[in-house]
Amino acid sequence: MAHCPPDVLVFKTTVRRPRHIRRLSTGLTALGRWNFDLDDCDRILRVETGSCHAAAIVELLGRFGFRCQELA
Repeated sequence: MAHCPPDVLVFKTTVRRPRHIRRLSTGLTALGRWNFDLDDCDRILRVETGSCHAAAIVELLGRFGFRCQELA
């Protein structure tokens, strides 16, 4: 059986500081591998996942008071 590569989901976020990322880290780690680019003007979040949908990530960040929008 062939192994499928994970999907990479990319989001524009309102996350601004490393301390915000620390608050989100446990929830994001449960979804897959992830990283933020806070130097980008859109404060990009990338998530590598094989099973998570974009809506789950939007909902997770929303629970912590952040907005995010999936980029095409």
